[in-house]
Amino acid sequence: MSAGPGVTLPRQRQAPPGGPRQAGPRQDYLDAFGDEDVDLFSPRTDQDPAFSRRTAHPSAAPDPYASVSDWQTVPEPRTGVDVGEDAAPTGEPVRGKGGKGRTFTGIAAAAVTTVLAVVVAGQVADRRDDTDVQSQSATDQARDARDSASRGDGRPTPSSAPSVATLTYEQKMDKKYALAAGLAGSGKFDAVKGVAKAPGSGQKYTYRVDVEQGLGLDAELFAEAVQKTLNDDRSWAHRGARTFERIYSGKPDFVITLASPGTTAKWCAKSGLDTTVDNVSCDSAATERVMINAYRWAQGSKTYGDQIHAYRQMLINHEVGHRLGNHHVTCDKDGELAPVMQQQTKFLDHDGIHCLPNPWPYPGS
Repeated sequence: MSAGPGVTLPRQRQAPPGGPRQAGPRQDYLDAFGDEDVDLFSPRTDQDPAFSRRTAHPSAAPDPYASVSDWQTVPEPRTGVDVGEDAAPTGEPVRGKGGKGRTFTGIAAAAVTTVLAVVVAGQVADRRDDTDVQSQSATDQARDARDSASRGDGRPTPSSAPSVATLTYEQKMDKKYALAAGLAGSGKFDAVKGVAKAPGSGQKYTYRVDVEQGLGLDAELFAEAVQKTLNDDRSWAHRGARTFERIYSGKPDFVITLASPGTTAKWCAKSGLDTTVDNVSCDSAATERVMINAYRWAQGSKTYGDQIHAYRQMLINHEVGHRLGNHHVTCDKDGELAPVMQQQTKFLDHDGIHCLPNPWPYPGS
């Protein structure tokens, strides 16, 4: 069939001379790109219909960075027309930077992808680290809560500080306590509650223990000391001759009273005794009270030094001894024990004789 004037018919493919056509690109396609440095490692874009559309407009120069800036662009779907390897490209091929541009684009895209992968991986790692830290923190808090709950209220918490040990009677009696030498109390007394039965079968004396309010001293310790001292075999209960019983109510034979120096002086003055000299104690015989000066009870005397326990025993025995009818005496020989009725708070030495401190009426028992 022939075509009319001015009409160019489409060129038909002719079988190559010498037999069937060899597989591979057409010669005219190779000629079109024959002067280019073909990068065999670049992605094959000649199968992409979008490539045909771009090369069909040689006036629009390709942007070598397009794939970098448009990396999120979704490729256009194929239309169902199978473009085979032997199909001729449409339009004129773009010359110049074709192959090298594609190579650079591929490298740039790969670089951006790598950077993004590193950034995303770092963010994932950071989130994982944060999650680990939060998880660890939550675990620590839960552990603390369990530890706190396991201890509970009222249960001891481990501590490096040692617990305060309860002092024995002897340890308390060996301690001195703070109290001012010029203290004048309220003059009001509280009886120490409770009773202590007479342990012996001798002549029984009953007594009550009163302690002036506001002294800050251990009233129970004072009452215990009186009972133990008077009923000691070295004391006035010697060999069962007497026994002493502390009562709380009823009429006692006498009242042993622990009072401030000022109050002691007032009660002793009722019996014509001046205790302000040397700040001593007394038996106020005109009253029911045997007065024990709280300053001397707390601090002792120079004559006894640190032997505060023995000094307190001497105070009790000496003043109760007056109540039982005994008067002041002194030792007769140098180096002898002072009699309990010697004024040992004031002195141990007299007339060139040195006496030794002694709290008992019968020290050899």
